[in-house]
Amino acid sequence: MTMADMLVTFERKGAVAWLTLTRPEAGNGMNVALLSDLGEAVRRCDADPAVRAVVLTGAGRFFCVGGDLSGMRDSAETALSIRTMTLHLHGAVACLARMRAPSIAAVNGPAAGAGFSLALACDFLIASETAQFASAYAAAGLSADGGQSWLLPRRVGPHRAKVMMLQGRKLSAAEALDWGIADQVVAPDALIATATQMAQGLASGPTAAFGRMKNLLADAECTSLETQLELEARGIAACVESQDAQEGIAAFMAKRKPVFQGC
Repeated sequence: MTMADMLVTFERKGAVAWLTLTRPEAGNGMNVALLSDLGEAVRRCDADPAVRAVVLTGAGRFFCVGGDLSGMRDSAETALSIRTMTLHLHGAVACLARMRAPSIAAVNGPAAGAGFSLALACDFLIASETAQFASAYAAAGLSADGGQSWLLPRRVGPHRAKVMMLQGRKLSAAEALDWGIADQVVAPDALIATATQMAQGLASGPTAAFGRMKNLLADAECTSLETQLELEARGIAACVESQDAQEGIAAFMAKRKPVFQGC
């Protein structure tokens, strides 16, 4: 398969990897092929130490409308098809959560269902003024996937998560900012430039330390204080031996800006 055939394109610009969902004629709706490509692209970012930040966006007017319901309806083995889709989707979400490189969702338009879950899975979210956010599962008689039941309450709290998931509340970009889902809302023509600026800033940071911080934060609500303290102690002890920590300490002592290499 050539890059032209991929439903999720990968482009590296310096230390920043850009992943673009490219099924615009279907609102970037998720089918098995797109999710397989997504998993491959995310794992590629995770495996490449030269990738120090990741931006995920969609082609066309939509970020992602979620699962391709027409494909599910036409499938003779719908349950098996959904299990295959969630296998790829959940692998990508888990990889985004644990990879060293920070990730940014540049949400260019509506994000619904699993598309909303995918945006939530990124560490940061920049929304175009044209973006909208919806859980959308209940309207189709489905329960959530893509980690939405874990990710959304951690952004907005358990009650607001129920409002979105059970009552079908849709949020505008401005409302998403107010609820804590979006970090920034920008004009549509400023989305790429804003995501680029944030990604480049993150890519110049201490990537290995970022990875440890992400893991600590992901585990924090599932561990006791004593366990978390031990994990922190092990993490900072491992970090202090890194080139980036040595550079950071030297820069602090010299009162200059550090130049991190991501290792």
